[in-house]
Amino acid sequence: MDTVTWWSVVRFLHVAGAALWVGGQLALSLVVLPLARRILAPDAKDRFTAEAGRRFGLLTGALFLPVQLGTGWAMAVHKGVTWSSLADPGYGRALATKLALFVLVMLAAAGHGLAHAKGRPALAKSLAVASLVGSLGVVLLATALPAT
Repeated sequence: MDTVTWWSVVRFLHVAGAALWVGGQLALSLVVLPLARRILAPDAKDRFTAEAGRRFGLLTGALFLPVQLGTGWAMAVHKGVTWSSLADPGYGRALATKLALFVLVMLAAAGHGLAHAKGRPALAKSLAVASLVGSLGVVLLATALPAT
């Protein structure tokens, strides 16, 4: 596989992973959970939403995070990014902001799962919204970065 094709695959995996993460959040928030609330009995709804969240969290930890971290790291190395270059105007600062927001999004998502498990629905909902909005911000910042 030539170099151009290899980096196209790496970029594709990175973008596809982000699309699945954000798309999954949107699908759960805008389609699946509202339907579950409307159609299912309260006990069934609670069990279903807990299981859907657990499954999404498992896929996040087992698939999404490793793919995003691996492909993101590979693209950064390929681009010649260093810790000091993250402070440079333009690409460096945009990438640093994207990375910082990504960390906050992952913390909010983890906090959402913990709050839900501990029976704190208002906090869980706030953290879910924060994670979704932050995820959209990460995607927006990603569009400002040139292809590697």
